[in-house]
Amino acid sequence: MIQELSRTEPRPEEHDARVRFRHRRRADTGGPQRVQWADAAKGVCILLVVGWHIVVKDYLRIDWHVGVPVPGLWGTLGEQLLPLRMPLFFTISGLFAANAVHRPWRAVARGRIAGFLYLYALWLLIHTAVLAVTPDFPTDRATSVVGLLAQLTVTPSNLWYLYALALYFTLAKAARRLPSWLVVVPAAVLSAVTAAGLLAAPGNRAGLYQNLVFFLAGLYLRSPIQRWAATATRRRLVLTGGAYALALAAMAAAGAQRWFGVWPAVSVVAVAFGVTAAARLVRWPALGDRLAALGRVTLPVYVIHLPLVALLHRLLVAPVSELDAGAQGLIVLGYPVVLTALVTGLSLAAHRGLLAARARWLFALPGTRRPAVTG
Repeated sequence: MIQELSRTEPRPEEHDARVRFRHRRRADTGGPQRVQWADAAKGVCILLVVGWHIVVKDYLRIDWHVGVPVPGLWGTLGEQLLPLRMPLFFTISGLFAANAVHRPWRAVARGRIAGFLYLYALWLLIHTAVLAVTPDFPTDRATSVVGLLAQLTVTPSNLWYLYALALYFTLAKAARRLPSWLVVVPAAVLSAVTAAGLLAAPGNRAGLYQNLVFFLAGLYLRSPIQRWAATATRRRLVLTGGAYALALAAMAAAGAQRWFGVWPAVSVVAVAFGVTAAARLVRWPALGDRLAALGRVTLPVYVIHLPLVALLHRLLVAPVSELDAGAQGLIVLGYPVVLTALVTGLSLAAHRGLLAARARWLFALPGTRRPAVTG
């Protein structure tokens, strides 16, 4: 879901300092466009993460009495994006990780594995403290020392993306000399088994099991994914979008969400659509540039947004629920969009303020020269 990619992360292709300088001046070349689409994809993903949390943890908890099923439509839309949101996020994270896993163990262990675990543990404590003062906010939380230890170890919290990346980097580094199929195939089976409900996966452990295959796909299939993005056409966008919609419709009509292999297969189609859409999106700089800029600083949004949503929910749920039908009718459609923009903006503003206050340790393992990143 978070990074300052331009300074910290290996690019999908090898780029030296002179190439990066040219990227700033020539956004129309093949290389920068490939970087741009990946950043834009992460920008879209973090917005979808924030939006989903707002819909399920705040918006649908409001007592809407507008006489039209708009809230239910927002909930349905969020559910249809589930096969896209995190699989695409992890695919791009794996793509950016391709160079990092070939570095020495010491560099990977400190710069990636320890960095992600540090951020996960630190922000888990912060989230736990904030959520303690918002007891009515509907989300997983540790309410005891045992519960906190469980979230630190076997059943990760809402910050599970950071926890997952630490584990994924460890596995990818350890298995780097093995044939790719020997790593990807078991991960695909694990994803299918978990999605089918054949493996106990309480809390966010299911996401941990299901998305490893997409991180590995980004890692091992970096070049094909880049070619797919570089050759994206409007026709492919329509075809992949249509395939995604048809796959969702067929899965829902057949009740096949729990059928073995169906959910991962739909997610593969969703990722193909997401990569294509991101590659086409950056052709419009007015939007693509902004999303790419967001995609390079997703860490603060990811770790800060949920406490903000919890506090805003406590502030807004009662007043909005008490509005009359006419007043609610004016805001019911745009509420998730406005709140997503607000929370994202506040998260970035808080990040800037914390950095100005020399609280860099909130976003990077102390002693490292670079901020921690998310893949």
